[in-house]
Amino acid sequence: MRPPIPVLADYGISPTHGFLPDVLPLTRLPDPYYNKWEAIVANLQGLILSRRLRGVIDRLPVLSTVGLEHEAEWRRAYVLLCFMAHGYIWGGDSPSDRLPPPIAVPLIQISEHLELPPVATYAAVCLWNFKPLFMDEDIDNLENLATLATFTGALDESWFYLVSVAMEARGAPIIPLMLTAIAAAREGDAHAVTRCLHTFAERLDDLGSLLQRMHENCDPHIFYHRIRPFLAGSKNMAEAGLPCGVRYEDGSGGEPYRQYAGGSNAQSSLIQFFDIVLGIEHRPTGEKRGPANDPREGRAPPPKHNFIEEMRQYMPGPHARFLRDVQAVANIREFVEARPHDRPLCVAYDACLAMLSALRDKHIAIVTRYIVMPSREARARSRSPEATRTNGPAARGRLNLATASRRAFQPTGIAFGATEANAVVKKGGANLKGTGGTALISFLKQARDETGEPAVEEWTKRFMSRRPKGVGQNDFFAGKPEEGAGLQVAPPSTKPDEVEMPGLAGSWAMDDDVGGICNY
Repeated sequence: MRPPIPVLADYGISPTHGFLPDVLPLTRLPDPYYNKWEAIVANLQGLILSRRLRGVIDRLPVLSTVGLEHEAEWRRAYVLLCFMAHGYIWGGDSPSDRLPPPIAVPLIQISEHLELPPVATYAAVCLWNFKPLFMDEDIDNLENLATLATFTGALDESWFYLVSVAMEARGAPIIPLMLTAIAAAREGDAHAVTRCLHTFAERLDDLGSLLQRMHENCDPHIFYHRIRPFLAGSKNMAEAGLPCGVRYEDGSGGEPYRQYAGGSNAQSSLIQFFDIVLGIEHRPTGEKRGPANDPREGRAPPPKHNFIEEMRQYMPGPHARFLRDVQAVANIREFVEARPHDRPLCVAYDACLAMLSALRDKHIAIVTRYIVMPSREARARSRSPEATRTNGPAARGRLNLATASRRAFQPTGIAFGATEANAVVKKGGANLKGTGGTALISFLKQARDETGEPAVEEWTKRFMSRRPKGVGQNDFFAGKPEEGAGLQVAPPSTKPDEVEMPGLAGSWAMDDDVGGICNY
């Protein structure tokens, strides 16, 4: 017997807002008992700037969660405590490896209720951290959105979060649309499936346009040096000052250290939903495509690697369960493959793959512009003779994710133009091989390439496999020894790809465990 198609209401998912809450996030907890939490977050930027946040939090009482009634109140409390926690950890000259009971005790209780880890996840900084400016306008309009909480108060930080919010809202109608397509495929209605895929492709194109607006109000240098450090988790953060993680103190004195990943757009349920409904498979590095599976529902395979499963652990519990249940009924890919002569259906399916691949291209380029390039520039400046002379103990004293990245280049994150990203990887070549930055770009590139593999039309496969040519070394004298000491032009590699590509489902060692906007 076939499993039933998931019903959105059973998972708290809105047919209009998707994974965003159906009821707008609270701008304030209604119970005055929690006014101290609200007051701290309302003044978070000033407290961080004056280095007084830790002292204020240390003197707080441990508040009970009994006064939280509706889900919107639990979510608001989670947002408040996550911002307070990350401000406490990263808001000093060196990170704190402890969270005091006034934050740790209620944060753990609230996280257990919401089925989330006690860390600033994508849900905390994006899904539940926005408000519309005009109630009669849509929330997929960036000009109608504002954040509820930020670490820096900068417009760049708000914009960084709100681009994701707008994308979630714009992509929300795809969820019921593709559940309808799954039902139509069960009934053998190719015309209905084709219509759904047409709309899906158009929405994906809209999402790409929204993502490309990141540069309008978010400066890469401000993001990299001012915003990103506050979003860091406690996992693999030894060089940033947290070798063991963070202790969430409950007053017993025997609390173990905990390690959590930082916030990441990989924690968005929407993108994983796209992969699942289209039947896109992500494999470990080096594993070739095997023979076609049996033509039955549930073709989208369960995640083979802990990276995908780990990211689902950073999603609200109902959202992760929804993805699991959709995986059991996904049937669009095999439905299309069983009808190779239905050109409109095949073209519509391939268009969705092309649009999703293009979205990943834009994501790769944003990672390059906002993480990889600023990290290289910071390292180059830190090694310059001028920096060596002027960077005394005071200048070198601050320790966080940005300063650590100058010494250990392992950027990750969110992301714009694939040409720029490909050029960085090709131009960096040997220097990037084996580093976290290369692992990140390779990881995203393989995810993009795997997106196009299910294409049905041969022309589509050829088109999606095209990649822009890399730029040269930008040296006029390269390869012209008679003109002077130019760079030597490296001979073309005989290997198809010399860079190890762990992939979306690859095996990641601690040194290259990447995928979030906060790892390094």
